[in-house]
Amino acid sequence: MTNIADEGVFDKVIKKLEEKVDYADIRVGNSRSNAIIMKDGKIDNVDTGVNFSVGIRVLQNGAWGSAYTTDINKVEDIADKATILANQLESNVELTSMQAVEDKVKSNAKIKMDDITIEDKIACMKEANYAGKLDKVNSINISFSEAESTSLLLSTEGTRITSDNNRLVFSMNSVAGDNQVMQIGHKSLGGTQGFEIIRDADIEEFARSISEKSIDLLSAKTPPSGNYPIVMDSELAGVFIHEALGHASEADIVLQNDSIIKDKLGQNIASDIVTVIDDPTRTDGFGHFTYDVEGTKTSPTTIVENGQLKTFLSSRETAKKFNMQSSGNARSVIKDKPLVRMSNTYIKPGDHTFDELIEQLHDGIYLKGSRGGQVDTGRGIFQFNAVEAYMVRNGELDEHIRDVSLSGSTLDILNNITALGSDFNLSVGFCGKDGQTAPVGDGGPHVLVSEATVGGIQ
Repeated sequence: MTNIADEGVFDKVIKKLEEKVDYADIRVGNSRSNAIIMKDGKIDNVDTGVNFSVGIRVLQNGAWGSAYTTDINKVEDIADKATILANQLESNVELTSMQAVEDKVKSNAKIKMDDITIEDKIACMKEANYAGKLDKVNSINISFSEAESTSLLLSTEGTRITSDNNRLVFSMNSVAGDNQVMQIGHKSLGGTQGFEIIRDADIEEFARSISEKSIDLLSAKTPPSGNYPIVMDSELAGVFIHEALGHASEADIVLQNDSIIKDKLGQNIASDIVTVIDDPTRTDGFGHFTYDVEGTKTSPTTIVENGQLKTFLSSRETAKKFNMQSSGNARSVIKDKPLVRMSNTYIKPGDHTFDELIEQLHDGIYLKGSRGGQVDTGRGIFQFNAVEAYMVRNGELDEHIRDVSLSGSTLDILNNITALGSDFNLSVGFCGKDGQTAPVGDGGPHVLVSEATVGGIQ
């Protein structure tokens, strides 16, 4: 990645701010990106972007002022603007203390953007399209996106961090249909590496499995409705733990009085076999980062340990209100206000094989995959849509079913977890919050739940 523009400009501004305000930081980003969309074997769109941006935050007398520009010649101007805004506002913001950090973080990518031509990237997409063209498949959409960036963080506390970053996502949708119904198969590959993610994958198997899934769903039956014991696969379990518990554990959500666990620190909120971790340091997760946007060095945060709620995810500002240290979960793109965001959030695996879980389930439903849903973090209720499911009878998989919903109370489900698989998987995802989007990973093992509400999707 090309270097950040003349760093001397930012050093000059941060020194001026040191003399005028209580705290300030400057975030600088320089990025390049490619995005390719293929529809039914034909390239529909190719976008190549270059972006340079600078954001400055100023904290003065307990109030934030911030400003943003894409013009390096206006850096001093936005510093003045942020300072004026902070001086005009009244608030009670305080930050946790932290030691100044100086570091240079290298990218995890082995094969960088310029090492592979656009033509070769398109060739991989064509390979996937060809492999996915099975009987009854009516349409295939494939997307490829990659970004390479360098960022700089400077603060009046002396922090100076330069980071090189790469992210890549390869996704495919396959639509199958007959005279009566239409079904979709979907899967994504992705990570904080380079093109080796694609090189090391079996693209033919990846694409064929997606199309086979869409075809299989055509003959699947509609689900029953009622309360059943269930097994969730790692994808659905990850979505549940991210949406239902992860968001409820974000300190800004808690402070807004919109979390079912707001007053439960130190209490048991789940079965004693349940441990939930948010870990930005996992390089195998799409939500990986070494420092958050405030310069806090990341580490695994155990949200729930053996059923007990241990802490909330936080930024320096929200952590101060709980008299704790920041967990390093302040995230945003440069032009936006940092928010408390998850990274790679998952349920810690147990020691059961899949067959053992199905045997223990005995009579119930095995749910696989996720097509989204909705959560009310304040009331602690949720509804998710699984991609597919199987009835389980006498400890064995039986008929295939589709269009299945899972709903209930977050705390009830957490307390009804009776066994955990020894397997583990993290899915690639993007999380939305307050109009902002962040790359995340979520997952865990297969999870056995003694009772949950299952029904059909309307």
